[in-house]
Parts: sequence; C-alpha cells; structure tokens
Amino acid sequence: MAETESFGLEGKAALVVGGGAAGDGIGNGRAAAILLARAGARVMVADRDRALAERTAEMIRGEGGEARAFEADATDEAQCEAMVRATLDAFGRLDALDNNVGIGSRGSVVATSQTDWERVMRVNVETMFLVSKHAIPAMIESGGGAIVNVSSISALRPRGLTAYSVSKGAVIALTRAMAVDHGPDGIRVNCVAPGPVYTPMVYGRGMSEAARAQRAKASRLGIEGTGWDVGQAVRFLLSAQARYVTGQTLVVDGGVTLTGPERDSAG
Repeated sequence: MAETESFGLEGKAALVVGGGAAGDGIGNGRAAAILLARAGARVMVADRDRALAERTAEMIRGEGGEARAFEADATDEAQCEAMVRATLDAFGRLDALDNNVGIGSRGSVVATSQTDWERVMRVNVETMFLVSKHAIPAMIESGGGAIVNVSSISALRPRGLTAYSVSKGAVIALTRAMAVDHGPDGIRVNCVAPGPVYTPMVYGRGMSEAARAQRAKASRLGIEGTGWDVGQAVRFLLSAQARYVTGQTLVVDGGVTLTGPERDSAG
C-alpha cells in the first residue's frame, strides 16, 4: 500500500457498492475497491452476496489495507441506509462513494417486457438514487466528499440494448443533477462510462476467444479493457487529483465510441 500521497485519500473512508466479483476475478467494483485501498482509503465493500464482498475485503487486507464487507441489496432503501450506517460505525466518516451496481438487458422497446424494463431501471438507476440519498448527508457531516456513478457507453452509442441504454443515460443525467445540487455541500459527483471490458460478469456468461478478439478490434487502440481500467478512472475521480472536476462523464472505452454504432452481440 504505497500509493497514498498523490491521491489525497489516505485515512478517508470509501463505500463501494457492488464491490464483489466471482472467485478472484477483477470486476469494476472490486478493482476500484482495491485501488482505493492502495491509495490509503479505508473501504467498505457492499454486495448482495456477502461471500463476494468478503473476498474483496480479504484481498485488500492481504495487501495491508483496511476493509470491511457488508451484505446488502441496494434496491432496498433500508439496506442502503444500513450500509451507510455500517460505514460510519466502522470508520467514523464517509468521504467517497462508488455506485457500481448494474445489470444488462437486450432488445428493443417492442421486445422488452414491462417487468424487465422496470427491473433494469430499478437496479441500474434507483440503486444509485437510494444509496446517494443516505450517503450524501453522511458526507456533509464528514466535510464533503466525492461520488462516482458507473454508466456505460451504451448511453452514448445505443446498439440494440434499449432498456439498458436508457438506464445508463439516466445515470448520466442523475450525475449531473446531483453535481448541481450538492456542489455547494462540498460534494463532487462524476460518472464513468466503460466500454467493453473483460470482467467476471462478462466471462461468467461465456465468451469465446473470437468474441474477445472482436471486442478488442472494436477499440481504436486494438486492446481489451479490464476492470482495472475502470477502477483507475473511478479512483481518479474520487481523489484529490479531480478536485476541480464535477458533473462530468469520463468515457473509458479505448476509443470504441469514436466509431459508428454497430448492433452486435459482444456487448
């Protein structure tokens, strides 16, 4: 844990929601949690699967960092309030929040059922509203802070994932609104929009090497993104290095959105 000085996160308390990942895989939330800890933050890892959150916390502690795990379903307001309270009880403050919960969805408005539409909106947007609703007052008591909401390039380049694209567009709008509302409280709110990244959520569904190669080719850099790339962006936006940045969407996609929208099955 030697990356403390440049980020201004040493001794700060961070809550990463959706910070678990299958096995020892590196998803966006787990990467952010580990990188925040490496910068000196004390991290509460929240996930609806306690074992996955605990594994992330173990990985942080194995590197000499400080972390706790908390089981919570972020679609439930009482559990969102409880995860914020647990962070305050553990660390005495809350300075940084990574809203990382999300699910995928495919199909047009014609092909999407009302039930699926509502589920995507609830998981991808309402969770960020609910966690932030309780985290922001805690941040104000701590003297301010920073929030990152994780969106997707699907908000910027729709390609046959309509409900998902709309939900991720709402995340960007929510980010901007929160930045306006809570800037006077000393709270910065930004957004990260990942492109195709290779994470446990992706390869857990099964992905051929040909599909991976296609995703890498879609990048103007010709490389494949990982959870670490997203985590690095999250840490930057939560750190003192981004002290003059708020209401912005940082696209982390290797240049994928510089090309025309293609309807594809690779995500």
